[in-house]
Amino acid sequence: MFKNLLPRLREKSLATKRPMSMADLMEDFWSEPFGALPNLFKDVGYPAVDVSEADGVVTVKAELPGIEPKDVEITIENDTLVLRGEKKFEDEEKKDDYHRIERAYGSFSRCVPLPGKVKEVEAKARFDKGVLTITLPLDAAESAKKITIEG
Repeated sequence: MFKNLLPRLREKSLATKRPMSMADLMEDFWSEPFGALPNLFKDVGYPAVDVSEADGVVTVKAELPGIEPKDVEITIENDTLVLRGEKKFEDEEKKDDYHRIERAYGSFSRCVPLPGKVKEVEAKARFDKGVLTITLPLDAAESAKKITIEG
């Protein structure tokens, strides 16, 4: 009885992109036990950034707690802002017996696509209370060009 019903339930699950029955959940788990894990962190990057645009200026704010400005490199490559750096483990704390370490250490690199060409020579960066703020004026000469339709 259920054997004939399962294919139709599975089709509904695939159409709605969510499980319609416990059998779907089990089938998904056994076919790929850890398949959902990469999707959990798909849109998460380090450092966390906010990108905004107002009055022809793009502002990027990146959270970099515990990092010195000298340990961060900022470049613009192919209309992409690239943040590279390293968060170092404090030497004086190495003698402690840790029960848990959840803070991340090591090198990082984050690419942030920009909404258009920017004037790289006028870019400015400021570091305040663990937040890196980068202001990038948009290049008006390189703004989107309107294409007229013939005919």
